[in-house]
Amino acid sequence: MLPPQVSFVVYACGLAGLNLSGAMLAPLAIDLIDGNPEWQAFLVSMLVIGFLSLMMVLTTMGRPVPFSRRVGFLLVNALWLTVCVGASLPFMLANLGMNFTDALFEAISGLTTTGATVMSGLDHLPRGILLWRSLLHWIGGIGVIAMSLLIMPFLRVGGMQVFKMESSAQEDRPEAKFSQFVIDILLVYVVLTLAAALAYHLAGMSRFDALNHAMATVSTGGFSTHDTSMIGYGSAVHLVAVVFMLAGAMPFFAILRALAARDIRLAYDPQIPVLLGLVIAFTVMAFFVGREADAGSPVAVLVESLFSVASIITTTGFASVDYVSWGPIAVGLFFAISFFGGCTGSTSGGVKTFRVIMLVKGLNQSLKELIFPRGVTTLKYMSKQVPDAVVRSVGLMLSCYLASFVLGTAALAATGLEFTTAASGTIATLANVGPGTSNLIGPVGNYATLPDAAKWIMSFLMLLGRLDIMTVLVLATPTFWRG
Repeated sequence: MLPPQVSFVVYACGLAGLNLSGAMLAPLAIDLIDGNPEWQAFLVSMLVIGFLSLMMVLTTMGRPVPFSRRVGFLLVNALWLTVCVGASLPFMLANLGMNFTDALFEAISGLTTTGATVMSGLDHLPRGILLWRSLLHWIGGIGVIAMSLLIMPFLRVGGMQVFKMESSAQEDRPEAKFSQFVIDILLVYVVLTLAAALAYHLAGMSRFDALNHAMATVSTGGFSTHDTSMIGYGSAVHLVAVVFMLAGAMPFFAILRALAARDIRLAYDPQIPVLLGLVIAFTVMAFFVGREADAGSPVAVLVESLFSVASIITTTGFASVDYVSWGPIAVGLFFAISFFGGCTGSTSGGVKTFRVIMLVKGLNQSLKELIFPRGVTTLKYMSKQVPDAVVRSVGLMLSCYLASFVLGTAALAATGLEFTTAASGTIATLANVGPGTSNLIGPVGNYATLPDAAKWIMSFLMLLGRLDIMTVLVLATPTFWRG
């Protein structure tokens, strides 16, 4: 008999597996209609995952357990691992020549909305496989939002307790509002996706491409149906992408708050103007770098700069131009942008705008205390005082982020990668950006030729970044497993 906490985690993983197997019906159907034999890979995967998941549910159901932080940490890690392994099965069974390492890398990249790929020849792949990659982004995006707004504040990771949802019931019971919360998320998410698909189609994409790119855009994922990503499309498509990449990087809790109160003013969050300000500032920098590199007409360079900055800062990872060819200044600029990320409560990866704001506010507060040691200073966010515990949590998170970047770079360099590829590959996967800033894994590059050891390290980094580092590290502490 499993301990109650473990039974609950197994039960939840079983439910997630059942939903994952159900999602395979769409790519199965499209490959069956197209006459592609890959439908068999989805059928077998659906049956295997569905059966195993059903057994997990049936053998553990009916065992309620209080939702503690220990259960929360274990649940989040177990859910992501289970779903990623299950999602890799169609890649292995399809006639794609992918081993377990490549299949798992692609699945993790999809579900964490990273968008780094080991697949090539995308223009000639079965539509079911392409749809599956996009669906992984879309499913992962829902999971990221639900996790970041419902579970992570409860776990108090990286200052997320600031966004703890108010409840008329028990404050520390995230399961109390789960059903309604997921419905609200799905509603907003589906509307954004359909709007993006329609806009893409009107801008010139085929219906299939529009749907796939819409799912990859709103989830800030970055998988495309083409090897060249969005390089072959015109400015209209690129501008549509910018709008919906930024929409996907907005704080969903603010959107839900405004919808619940039917008051658009409640959709405001300090992260929004900061993120948009960063996009404008970095776009201006990229524009002058692109013009200096003689990358095209002023209008073309402006659109490509805006697109590239929005793509990287939201951690979507689409490419409209090979900005690595603009020279070392461009490489350094986009490397730096990779760290930022979108708003907390969105599908974006990276450090997140909220933590950047807290870093600046904390630094400002420290400077004031140095100048006026007897003065009383308070740190506020949205007119509310931020507890010292939140500031410490943000500082710890940023320190761990930097340490993970350094250790990840060293680990990748140890596999034989040159330093630029190792460093850019680390931040591209840790921040869930996708493309790096080297020729090998840049905006027109691919991760396929990397050694398997590097792919395993990067797979771990993708999960580490998506789970905000501390959620994974806590499992490595003996204290977690005591009692």
